[in-house]
Amino acid sequence: MSRTPLMAALLALAIAAPCTAAPAAKLDANDAKAREIFAKLISYKTSVGLGQVPAMVDYLAGQFRAAGFPQADIHVLPLGETASLVVRYRGDGSGGQPIALMAHMDVVTAKPEDWQRDPFTLIEENGYFYGRGTSDVKDGVATLTSTFLRLKSEGFVPKRDLIILFSGDEETEMATIRDLVNNHRDLIDAEYALNSDGGGGTLEENGKPRMYSMQTAEKTYASFELTTHNPGGHSSQPRADNAIYELADALEKLQAYRFPTMWNDTTLAAFKAVGAATPGEVGEAMRKFAANPKDEAAADVLAKVPYEVGKTRTTCIPTLLRGGHADNALPQSATATVNCRIFPGVAIDAVRKSLQDVVGQKVEVSVIGSPTASDASPLRPDVMAAVTQVVHARHPGVPIVPSQESGATDGLYLRAAGIPTYGVSGMFIKDSDSFAHGLNERIPVQGYYDGLDHWYGLVKALAGPRK
Repeated sequence: MSRTPLMAALLALAIAAPCTAAPAAKLDANDAKAREIFAKLISYKTSVGLGQVPAMVDYLAGQFRAAGFPQADIHVLPLGETASLVVRYRGDGSGGQPIALMAHMDVVTAKPEDWQRDPFTLIEENGYFYGRGTSDVKDGVATLTSTFLRLKSEGFVPKRDLIILFSGDEETEMATIRDLVNNHRDLIDAEYALNSDGGGGTLEENGKPRMYSMQTAEKTYASFELTTHNPGGHSSQPRADNAIYELADALEKLQAYRFPTMWNDTTLAAFKAVGAATPGEVGEAMRKFAANPKDEAAADVLAKVPYEVGKTRTTCIPTLLRGGHADNALPQSATATVNCRIFPGVAIDAVRKSLQDVVGQKVEVSVIGSPTASDASPLRPDVMAAVTQVVHARHPGVPIVPSQESGATDGLYLRAAGIPTYGVSGMFIKDSDSFAHGLNERIPVQGYYDGLDHWYGLVKALAGPRK
């Protein structure tokens, strides 16, 4: 990156200045409490196999009880080694059905010996909060909890019930969200849900806000096994047919195949907005695709960009291989795991049939587990208006762009159950600061406190009295 004269001057000042940190600004009572909660949550090792999610649930439930939420409205739901937590904030009923507010309490495994700092201690350093889960997504858990506590302390009575929904295993099995949807629907039923584990703002590397993405759709996560079979035999007596060769041929066919181009209101709106700010061939392709999604030349350009291709079609890619059983034996079977990210609205079995057609009838194609498909959520004017209001209060004029996530969150299960879900995180962050799932995970300190204002304003806008 080239340095402007101003940047050079600032760098010279930084080198000449003594290495002392500026004193932290004094936090008000609400922010101080939110920081205390955040630090406590980071200390829980809530990755798979450690069994600490229930302890974190007990801590959070205690916070809600101490704030005056009735025990009858605090639901701790154990499930295996993990648990979920549902808390209802009672409204006066004048505004319609409840709104659910979501986050997950578990985190991806972190090995302390690989980190520069203890991943389970919230460390504030150089304008960042470090720790496992700071961005994915214990900041959401802390922020939503703090928002409920603040509103309760102010005597706020929402015009509709608000429901906190904290799941316990989003990073692995997603069993807790499925349990809530299938077995406790009465506790979480809502007109729509707001997900802290999706959406959010992007900053340029100079700190200037670029845009805010509101996640309205997610692709379906589904994996399939492609398996070939063979009688096998002694390796000294090769056969013309071979399970590994046949699997390799099938994977070559899959490599050459592209699923049909698809689009929805979210992807077209996103390409229109992002394309206007994206230079070069890719930006031109975005603009053309938004204007005419049947423009295959534009779709071809986007298909070559790894972070854009998933927005234009279903994608399937081999991720695991296994085959044979001995060095000196012909393979009796060979299997490839193929992971697919399926475009919203496409049935899982339709993708299985497409894979079968591509690889041929000699290859067995089967779905792994019981994946769930979900459609895109409609672009609700009330949610769009409220998000725009709170984002523009901090960053006037920043584009609000609907987005489709190529990954997956708990939100897909709510959408599949008929509860529209919107990723509306309050965090603005640079691409270079995104370390979710990786080493030295961090978020901007200011971004965390701005997120508190974001959620407080969003709840007031959607569930407060009409002005």
